[in-house]
Amino acid sequence: MKTLTYYMSPVSPWTYLGHERLLAIARRHGAQIQLRPIDLGRVFPISGGLPLAKRAPQRQAYRLHELARWREFTGLPLNIHPKHFPIPADDAARLIIACDLALGTEAALGLAGALLRACWAEDRDISDAATRTAILAERGLDAAAITARTADAASTFDTYTEAAIRDEVFGAPFYLINGVPFWGQDRLEFVDRALAG
Repeated sequence: MKTLTYYMSPVSPWTYLGHERLLAIARRHGAQIQLRPIDLGRVFPISGGLPLAKRAPQRQAYRLHELARWREFTGLPLNIHPKHFPIPADDAARLIIACDLALGTEAALGLAGALLRACWAEDRDISDAATRTAILAERGLDAAAITARTADAASTFDTYTEAAIRDEVFGAPFYLINGVPFWGQDRLEFVDRALAG
């Protein structure tokens, strides 16, 4: 079976814009996704990246134009200035990992999509525990089973971040197919071609 490693952040608008398209591409090619939420706060300093607030003003301005263009192109609802951004991503990332460990990758991918939508389309604060609990309930997920894997998820989050650094990841989303990197949801056409080949 073809496999694709999917490094992501649940507070990345670019991850949100590509998430459902990635799932559709993987389904079309019968590819298995290895879901890897990572700590971009650890990845950026090593890879030369900067948090949004520290980027040059022209880069920040251009980002807004790109978000608007991709919102129109994809037809996805997207709040370019969400009420709850920037926010810490670690707890949401660990929740996705705990879901993966407890219920499997398909459930975790669904949860990841719900968290991304909550942040970028629904103006919800996914750094808030009550919001995350509500999203689990909305998804019909077994919160007790997921919570039982919290400690494992914390160590796995570190492991995934360390792997991302070794794999020379520098942003999210970031995809690997047979060791070949693809950065950004705007590279999904190339991901599609790689899986087809």
